[in-house]
Amino acid sequence: MGQVRLGVNIDHVATVRNARGGALPDPVRAALVAIAAGADGITAHLREDRRHIRDEDMARLKRGISKPLNFEMAATDDMVAIALATRPHASCLVPEKRSERTTEGGLDVVGGHDHLKVVTTELKRAGIRVSLFIEPSREALEASHSIGAPVIELHTGAWCDALAHGESERADAEFERIRTAAAFTRELGIECHAGHGLDFDTARTISALPEIVELNIGHFLVGEAIFIGLPAAIAQMRKAMQEGRAAGESKR
Repeated sequence: MGQVRLGVNIDHVATVRNARGGALPDPVRAALVAIAAGADGITAHLREDRRHIRDEDMARLKRGISKPLNFEMAATDDMVAIALATRPHASCLVPEKRSERTTEGGLDVVGGHDHLKVVTTELKRAGIRVSLFIEPSREALEASHSIGAPVIELHTGAWCDALAHGESERADAEFERIRTAAAFTRELGIECHAGHGLDFDTARTISALPEIVELNIGHFLVGEAIFIGLPAAIAQMRKAMQEGRAAGESKR
């Protein structure tokens, strides 16, 4: 299956910048450092309230990086217009609430099917690869297939949260949901990504699943960078992912 791609989310470099209201640290510089360290792409979430990434950041990222730019966005008219003007390599449609500190769950692809299909079609027509950030369930996958999304990103937050709280039974059940959903993407012909809450250990574990093509990781890497530097954090993450993929392949 080859190695799993690593998309590095640089949102929280912008969070630190915005805490002081200045220009530093620069998220575009962080993206360039991440690419030099081995990132396969850069992810940035332009939120409605612009709490971290700003419009000019997206424009500068599109101009300044040599790897694919993944634009995380709510499925709103405003964000669609910005995506069409920016023309990133990919747009990942995510749910968004102003009260959230981070994205807390997957899109309601069943309830929002018709609207999401219109947005997905418009972005695809512009040559933008569309992914939907969803819960690991059969219903969500079937709806994503009906919407016409070529890619889904499985929300791994519940699994990571269970592990962080030492809830082994819940963690096992959540990982089984992820494993089953990932396997179903092959049947549907949808490319499978995953993300949210991943660290070195969980990235190693999930990389063993043969259907996983890409992981998108941000907050953990930015946090680790405080202690060991961003290049070292990315190198260690890539090593963990490679170990996981090798372990998975040895079992098949």
